[in-house]
Amino acid sequence: MAHTLTAVRLLLAGPVAMAFARPESLHPSSVLLVLLCGAITTDYWDGRVARMTETSSAGGQLFDHSTDFVFVTTALTGAAVAGLVTPLLPALIVIAFGQYVLDSYLLHRQKQLRMSVIGRWNGILYFVPLLVISVARLSLSSDATSFLTQTAGVLSYMLVASTVVSVVDRTIAPLVPRRD
Repeated sequence: MAHTLTAVRLLLAGPVAMAFARPESLHPSSVLLVLLCGAITTDYWDGRVARMTETSSAGGQLFDHSTDFVFVTTALTGAAVAGLVTPLLPALIVIAFGQYVLDSYLLHRQKQLRMSVIGRWNGILYFVPLLVISVARLSLSSDATSFLTQTAGVLSYMLVASTVVSVVDRTIAPLVPRRD
């Protein structure tokens, strides 16, 4: 059941990315918000379901995090194509996720992903500009739409900064002696 929830999010990645890049491809605009909320809901529940059914595994965690990566990267790329977020953000997410996987499996030789606090929060917050853009696309006043669109752009630059911090933190962590 948990893998099914994750797979639903993976299947939504393409249509959601297209809807961000080309708003006319999905009518009414409220459908984008519904799809995005569906993706967030599956992200919230898949891990909980795996733990409740005692089916959680390192492979399931990798599937979940990889799906999150694909979803937010493609959706933010669509938003970048539309000029709503900086294209630096999806590019940096690719770098950060690659580092996360390589660091976990190769550097630390673990059999599962090795999470960081900053990376976890970034993973959650990558959905925020997407939500803001989705709300901005509803039939609101032009002032509200303009404010929300600008807010999404500012948030994307803030996430660029926090993603750089995450990459640097993960890079220097092995160099700092651990206190045991």
